[in-house]
Amino acid sequence: MNKRVAILISGGGSNMVALAQSMTGDHPARAVLVLANNANAGGLQKAADMGIAAAVVDHRPFGKDRAAFEAALTRRLEQAQPDIICLAGFMRVLGADFVTRWQGRILNIHPSLLPKYKGLHTHARAIEAGDKQAGCSVHLVTAELDGGPVLGQARVPVLPGDTPETLAARVLPMEHRLYPDVLRRFAAGDKTVVNLP
Repeated sequence: MNKRVAILISGGGSNMVALAQSMTGDHPARAVLVLANNANAGGLQKAADMGIAAAVVDHRPFGKDRAAFEAALTRRLEQAQPDIICLAGFMRVLGADFVTRWQGRILNIHPSLLPKYKGLHTHARAIEAGDKQAGCSVHLVTAELDGGPVLGQARVPVLPGDTPETLAARVLPMEHRLYPDVLRRFAAGDKTVVNLP
């Protein structure tokens, strides 16, 4: 039996596309749902074009009531019965109750070499710090923001004259390689840390 994967997005869904396209042939998992918190997320149409069920649970009507939003998110996820949830550019911080409900089954990709630069503006912070390398990490999600065990990292050099935009453009293709690689292993029960140069 293939593992069932739900992918959560907020925007264009480039990592979602990379994940979905990787789940073919002898891959131990299949995408069963793409779920966005924003009806205008470009990734929804891409998911539909790939034949994957796409749905929206808009966070805005819930205002500051994160628990109610996450309860609605959980209800929609439970309909799809995922074994694994992949956060792929999902721009909402998930609370402890949600994380506990899906404990050990949520993966996230973050555009820094964790534990460095949790949160936002990762590329600008790497440049400001004078780092020689930047990159991305895939980690298990815990209640601590960007704090769960790292399952994979990919590195790129920080070049003289880099801006956050040029660095981000160099990291993104590595995200598209790393996340599918980690997911394939994770779905097969392998939590060995993946390191791409």
